[in-house]
Amino acid sequence: MTTSKVQAQWKGKIKEGQGTMKFTGYDGAYTFASRFEGGKGTNPEELIGAAHAGCYSMYLSLLLTQEGLDPESIDTKAEVTIDQDDSGPFIKEIKLDCKVKCNGLAEAKLKELASATKEKCPVSRLYAGGTAKISAETHLIK
Repeated sequence: MTTSKVQAQWKGKIKEGQGTMKFTGYDGAYTFASRFEGGKGTNPEELIGAAHAGCYSMYLSLLLTQEGLDPESIDTKAEVTIDQDDSGPFIKEIKLDCKVKCNGLAEAKLKELASATKEKCPVSRLYAGGTAKISAETHLIK
């Protein structure tokens, strides 16, 4: 089992405050504006999209490799749409757009493997509510 560790910190009120996210190779800001108004910095939805696109690409590579194929490139883009309802903001949709370059791969086989990838990559499974046990401990610092 592999465990990845990240850190996020938020300081201040929602609109005026700002935060930082730290993980391997990244230490950057996120703000209300970067999340809801197209401002500078990153946001949780952008990171979710990156995680999903990366996972999808890797899992599709696994399935192609298991088929005896040698993928040259798998480029996946993600669009994560956030919306709001009576309960507050929520992720409404994640659209993945993947382009694959792989000699010997037929369109029908790609569609079959892409369907399996969409259902079985670990991040897709998490978003589908299938596998993750999520726990949260919150502590007051005085």
